[in-house]
Amino acid sequence: MSRVAVMSIIVEARDSADALNSILSEYGEYIIGRMGVPYKEKGISIISVALDAPQDSISALSGKIGKLPGVSVKTAYSSVITDD
Repeated sequence: MSRVAVMSIIVEARDSADALNSILSEYGEYIIGRMGVPYKEKGISIISVALDAPQDSISALSGKIGKLPGVSVKTAYSSVITDD
C-alpha cells in the first residue's frame, strides 16, 4: 500500500546539505517531484518533496532527515491510499 504525501524541509545548517541530498537519493524511487528555494537573506533553504510511497518508507525518510543537525522536517499526508 502506498500513500501520497508532501514533506517540508528547512535547512538551517548548510553543512547538512550533502547528507540530506544523499538520503533523498536513497528514496528517489518514491519521489514524484522536489522543489528547493534558497532564502539567502535568512541563510536557509526551504525544500518541498512530493512522495508516493509506503507509509513505512515515508516515516523512515522523515526520521533520517530529522536526525540531521540544523534540519527540520514535517510531513503532510493525503487521504489517497493505493494498493501498489
